[in-house]
This record gives sequence, C-alpha cells and structure tokens, in this order.
Amino acid sequence: MPQIDIPSQFDVLVIGAGAAGLYTALCLPESLQVGLITKETVTLSASDWAQGGIAAAIAPDDSPTLHIEDTLQAGAGLCDLAAVEFLAQHAPSCIQSLVNLGVAFDRHGQALALTLEAAHSRHRVLHAADTTGREVTTTLSAQVLRRHNIQVIQQALALSLWLEHETGNCQGISLFYQGKINWVRARAVILATGGGGQVFAQTTNPAVSTGDGVAIAWRAGAILRDLEFVQFHPTALTKPGRFLISEAVRGEGAHLVDNEGRRFAFDYHPAGELAPRDVVSRAIFSHLQKTAVDPATAHVWLDMRPIPPDKIRQRFPNIVKVCQRWGIDVFQEPIPVAPAAHYWMGGIATDLSNRTNIPGLYAVGETASTGVHGANRLASNSLLECIVFGAQFSQIQLPNSATTSPLPDLPLREFQIEAREWQTQQAQLAVIREKLPRLVWQSAGICREQSGLSAAIASVESWRQNFAALLLSQFLISLRPYEAVSFHVPDIEPQLRLWAETRNLLDVAELILKSAAFRTESRGGHYRLDYPHADPHWQAHTIVQKYQWWQSPVGKS
Repeated sequence: MPQIDIPSQFDVLVIGAGAAGLYTALCLPESLQVGLITKETVTLSASDWAQGGIAAAIAPDDSPTLHIEDTLQAGAGLCDLAAVEFLAQHAPSCIQSLVNLGVAFDRHGQALALTLEAAHSRHRVLHAADTTGREVTTTLSAQVLRRHNIQVIQQALALSLWLEHETGNCQGISLFYQGKINWVRARAVILATGGGGQVFAQTTNPAVSTGDGVAIAWRAGAILRDLEFVQFHPTALTKPGRFLISEAVRGEGAHLVDNEGRRFAFDYHPAGELAPRDVVSRAIFSHLQKTAVDPATAHVWLDMRPIPPDKIRQRFPNIVKVCQRWGIDVFQEPIPVAPAAHYWMGGIATDLSNRTNIPGLYAVGETASTGVHGANRLASNSLLECIVFGAQFSQIQLPNSATTSPLPDLPLREFQIEAREWQTQQAQLAVIREKLPRLVWQSAGICREQSGLSAAIASVESWRQNFAALLLSQFLISLRPYEAVSFHVPDIEPQLRLWAETRNLLDVAELILKSAAFRTESRGGHYRLDYPHADPHWQAHTIVQKYQWWQSPVGKS
C-alpha cells in the first residue's frame, strides 16, 4: 500500500471496514473528520463473504411484529425486547437507505425479491443472488471512497485503546502502521472489527476475524456479554474459506455419509440430515469424535448424487462452480464437509446508541452485543444489525472539544533482539497460533463439558504466561502513550501482526472457555454434554468485566 501520513487527531476513528464499519462511516455527520482503519484492505471482511441476505418486514403480508416474534423465538429467551423491537421497526427504512446508496438487490419486476429462510414465518430476506454481503460492502466502500471527510487507512493494526488517565474516557488508540507505532487521538472510537471465528480450527470466517475488538475492549475494562454463544453451521466445505454448503442442498435430497458411505445422522435424530442445524452439527461432531484420528481437522461427506442432475444445475449453480474450483465434481463424488464456527452472538455490551460502559468508546456489528440475537441469531439478522445500528451514528453526540496539546517529545525507544532469539520467538508464536484453535474447537466447539473446559483453560493460561514472557511482549505491553518506537528486526510488519492477533486470540479463547464453563445449562448456540437441558435460572445474560463473571437479567446489563 502507498504510505500516507496519518493525522495525530480525528473527530472519530472507526476500526474495521466490513458492513458495520463502512455504513457507520457513511452515517457519521460529514462535518466530522473520520479515520476508517482496516488491517487488510477495504471490503476484506466477513460481511463480504455473507451469502444469504438481509431481513426486513417489507412484504404486504409481513410486519415488524412478526419479525420481532421470529427473532425472539430463535433467541431462546435471551433477546432484549427493546433491542429487537428497535431492529425490526427500523429495518424497512434502512433497506430503503441501502437501495438509495445503490445496493442492487434482486427484484421480481419492480418489487424487491424476498425469499424465505429457516425460522422466518414470512418471505422477508432480500438478497443479491448468493453474494449479498459482497454487493453491500462493494457498494458501501465505493461510497466511502468518495467522501472527502473520511480518510481510509489500510493495512493498519489497532493495538490498544488509549484511555485518559484521570477520567478513564477513551481518547484514541495506539496504531501500528508502516513499521511504526502511532498514537492517534479521537473524540470517539468505534469498534467494528467483526467476530472471532479464527479462535476455532473450523470456521467460515476470513483470516482477519481474530476477535480484535472484543479483546482490545476487554483489556481496557469494557463490559462484555454472552461470549459463550457461538453459532455453528453444519456443512462447510473443508477447503480454505470454509464455503457454506446451503441447508437447501439437504432439503432437496442430499445425504450425509461417513467414510464407509453410511448415513450416520439417523443414529442421532429420527430426521437424519434434515434435523435442526444445531442437531446436525452435533451429530457430525460426535461421529467424528468416535471415528476420526484427528477430529479437529476431520470431515464427513455430503453426497448430492441423489438429487437429479438437472435440479442441481438449476438450484445450486454457485455451489457447483465453487466445488469445481477445488476439483470436486458434485455429479460424480461427494463433497467433504464439517461443521464450522459461523457467527458470535456475544460481544461488547452496548445500548441502542452503540455506547459501551467506557465513555467515548462505541461498538457496532458482530463485535457488539446489542441484545438482538440472544442465544441464537435468526438468519439474515446480522447484516441488518450492522445497518440499523450503524445508522444511529448520524446522531452521535461528541464532547465539545478534544485536547489539542501537542504530544510530548519522549525519548525514542528501540527494540533490538539477536537474530536467533527473534526466530525462536516467532516459532513460539506460530506454535500457539496453530495449537490454540484446535484446542478451542475440541473443548468449546459444538459440544462442551466441564472436564474439557477446565483442561483447556489451564492450557490457555500456560500459553498466555509463555506469551507474556516473550521479549517483544514485554517491550510492547510496557509502552506508554506518546512513546515513539523504532524496530531493528527483519519483517516486523507480518511478525507484529502475528504477535497482536495471537495476543487477541489468547484473550478471546480464555473468555469463551470461562464463559462456557460459567453457564451450566444448554441454550441456543451453547451446548453442554453434562448439562444438556435449558435451566430457567439461567435465563439471564453472562456478563464479563476484567476477570469477574456474573449473571444479569435479560433487558439489563
């Protein structure tokens, strides 16, 4: 990327450039100077990969009331009613806003086309073929790049929040960019960093989804909520990117089989591969635990050959095309599939204006916990949440002024290390990065129980101690605001990103594991083998701040 000079101060910093970050930047008043920061390039996000669509009650036979009821039903008792009402009631106007910006949803004649998805009582899902997320993010990014008040800073890595010492207010971030650490002030910081799927060995999320916003906010003292709730999709193609193989494929007659060609799903549920999504995920997971040498990377097979070839071509052309790209002929052979972590219901606790408990810090999109998803997200409510809550930033209230005093001139700190020691440290980081997702997948994936959670927590705590002992960790964690840094090591940019993402994943792993151990029941996306049923005493949010866990009644934080 071409090097640009970063101002030392913005009115607002938005961290993340998926649907939530892009739409937020567009909704902020144009009188504000906005910095939009992404650690990759604009649109390389989980939003870009969203196949399904975006839900809104716009059909004549539909209503926000029905949308509310469906969302509450899916959320298994943990949705906040006020947040769900807010989402559903604002959905139609936000869809119109996207259309006005140029998002080309599919149409039937002049009317927007609507499809039906699981657990919706009406046709209310707008789509752009099976690449809705890409259409939305491509359109929004083009609009962002036209705005003179928005400066996009790509391939930049937010390391930490910068809190005012006296008040505890958020006043900016530390940012690693072009080989340097910069301290950037802002009157408000908005975290829109997406989910944390990379903490699991199997995930549909892109490589950038390392839980950065949740980890950064947690270290600063933000209140987090419901981190144990993760939605798993049962049939993801076991190739890089974990492309989703739609449930409609099984609905049309495809079979799930094991290595012996046996339809094993009937061992776990009378409906076999047509059982609910979480049941099918557990069936595959349990079968692989019994039969696979390495369950963390194993797969079963989805056989489309029972479906007539003409119907396959008509209904699933994109699935055929993607499989062909990987050398899989769906007309002649089955597809390797496995469950994969798909969406994180929990996140940073926010109110209807996206505010956190830290003044000046906001969160939006998957990294936030607004209360709309409860214990299990309703299909196609995730893109909608990005847009509805992003729109609220048009009314953001900022402090009258931020301090403009120049940064003090502190001595330049230099990081130097012997070449052999540097290589050893990078190898240690790579080992943690490889082992951590496998451990979390095994212990806090689809099926959980106390013994596995406890052992995993002990392992993660040991890795965190090893991580903290690294010379690079000691150097970076001890940095004070304003300090300028010079690195005298090769390949600092990829290596510092590896360090930062590993730190965030270690924190996120411990938070998920301890939250899963804390909730002694099964509900929504959280399933405990040792507590397989829902418990009315647990119809409450799990709240985390620093190292304290507690329950909070639904509707409060």
